[in-house]
Amino acid sequence: MSNQSTGDTKPPCLPRNGLVKIPNQPNGLGSASITKGTPAVKNRLCQPSSVPAIISPALSNHSDLPIPSLASPLSLATLAGVPSPSGTSMVGLNLSEASPTNEHPSPERHPDSPTERQLAVDEKILNRLFWYFSACEKCVLAQVCKVWRRVLYQSKFWVGLTPVLHTKELYNTLPSGEKEFVNLQGFAVRGFDSFCLVGVSDLDICEFIDNYPLSKKGVKSMSLKRSTITDAGLEVMLEQMQGVVRLELSGCNDFTEAGLWSSLNARITSLSISDCINVADDAIAAISQLLPNLTELNLQAYHVTDTALAYFTAKQGYTTHTLRLSSCWEITNHGVVNMVHSLPNLSVLSLSGCSKVTDDGVELVAENLRKLRSLDLSWCPRITDMALEYIACDLHKLEELVLDRCVRITDTGLSYLSTMSSLRSLYLRWCCQVQDFGLKHLLGMRSLRLLSLAGCPLLTTTGLSGLVQLQDLEELELTNCPGATPELFKYFSQHLPHCMVIE
Repeated sequence: MSNQSTGDTKPPCLPRNGLVKIPNQPNGLGSASITKGTPAVKNRLCQPSSVPAIISPALSNHSDLPIPSLASPLSLATLAGVPSPSGTSMVGLNLSEASPTNEHPSPERHPDSPTERQLAVDEKILNRLFWYFSACEKCVLAQVCKVWRRVLYQSKFWVGLTPVLHTKELYNTLPSGEKEFVNLQGFAVRGFDSFCLVGVSDLDICEFIDNYPLSKKGVKSMSLKRSTITDAGLEVMLEQMQGVVRLELSGCNDFTEAGLWSSLNARITSLSISDCINVADDAIAAISQLLPNLTELNLQAYHVTDTALAYFTAKQGYTTHTLRLSSCWEITNHGVVNMVHSLPNLSVLSLSGCSKVTDDGVELVAENLRKLRSLDLSWCPRITDMALEYIACDLHKLEELVLDRCVRITDTGLSYLSTMSSLRSLYLRWCCQVQDFGLKHLLGMRSLRLLSLAGCPLLTTTGLSGLVQLQDLEELELTNCPGATPELFKYFSQHLPHCMVIE
C-alpha cells in the first residue's frame, strides 16, 4: 500500500497509526494507547485524539445510574425486534421523563413490552449494538456498567487493534516509592495478540513476558520502538514468545547484526526494521538464511548495498510477496537486478527514497515482476517519463502507483499511464511539472478510485474542474494545491457527491 502522508516532508519509513486511549483494567488503573491495523501496513498519518465525551465521567463508576443516551443510528428497541415505546428514539432516552411539561404524553406501555432499562442490559442486543461504535468509544462504554463491560470485553470487538505501551505506563508507583509492574489482565481478557512497546529495556520486556498471561503462545505480533533492547534481550524475547510471527524493530540502536543471527527463527513471516543504526548487509544475510517463510520485509537502512539484495534464497523467492525498501540510499540499478532475480513473485514493491535508481532500474522491474499490484517510486528524483512508459507497457496488473516527488514526471508520462485499465490508485504529490493538459489524459481512466494531486503547483482551477468526469472517483486529494479554490470544492460537492475531496 502506498504512503499517504500529505505533508511537504518525507513520509516515515514505517507506518504511524492513529492512537486512542484504552483502559487497561476495569478499575481504570493503568492505560495505554491503541493503534488500529498491523505495524507493517501503511495507513494515513493521524494525530492522537482525545476520547470523545460520550459518557459523563460521573457515570463511569456508577452502574446503578440510568443508562445514558448514545449517538447511535439504532435504538435498542429496534435491535430487539420490538416496537419502540412512543416518545423514545435512543437508548435510555424517555422524552416523557426528560420533559415534565410534555404536551403529548406517551400512551401506557404494553404489559409484555420490555422496559428501556431491560433493553439496555440485554446482552443479545448489546452484542449487535456495540458493532456501531469505534474503538475509542468502546473504551468509554466499557466503563458504564458491569454488563456493558462484560459484553465489550469479548475479543471479537478488539480484533485488529494493537495496544501501545510506553515505559512509564508499565509500572505503578507504590506508597513506599517502589515500582510495581502493572496488571495486564484487562488486555488478556480481551485477547490482544499484538503489542507495541515504546522506550523499553531488556528488563521491561522480561517483565512483560512474565506478567502478560498470553505472552508465551498467544502474542502473534510484537513491535519495539525507540527501545534499548540488546542482542540478549532480543534473543530472550523471541525464545520465550513462541507465537510471534510478525516483528517490528524501529529506532532500536542497541542490538547488532549478531543479535539477528542469534534470535531470528523460521516462524517469522513478517519483519520490519527501520532507523536501526547497526543494520547493514550482514543483517540481510541473516534474514535470508534464517527466515525461509518470510512473506513480507519492510526495510529502511542507509548502509544496505546492492550485494545484500542477492542474498535471498530460492525459498524466499517463492514465498516473499512484499518488499518495501525505504531510503536505502546505496541501492542502485545493480541492486534492482539482484532483487528481481531473487524475488520474482513480488506483488508489492517500494523503492521509496532509493534515489540512485533510474529509468533502467524501473525497466528491469517492469520486465521481470509482472505480478506487481503496487509499486512505490516516491522520492526517486531520477525517474522520468520513460519509466512510466515501461510501467504502462508491462505491468498490466498494477492497481496502485506512487510517484510522489518524482519531479521529472511531465504530462507526457501521464499520457502513458492513461492506457492502464487496472490502475485504481495514483499518487502524484508534488510532481511540479504536471499541468492541466496532463490531467486530460487521466479523464478516461474509469478504473481510478483514488487520485492525489497534493502540492502540484501548475494545476489551475479550470484544469481541476474537469475531474468531475471521473464519476467513479472515491477520493481526491488537493492539499496544498494552488488551483483548489473554495468555489472548486463547492463544484465538486455538487458534481462528485460520492467522492471524498481532501482540502
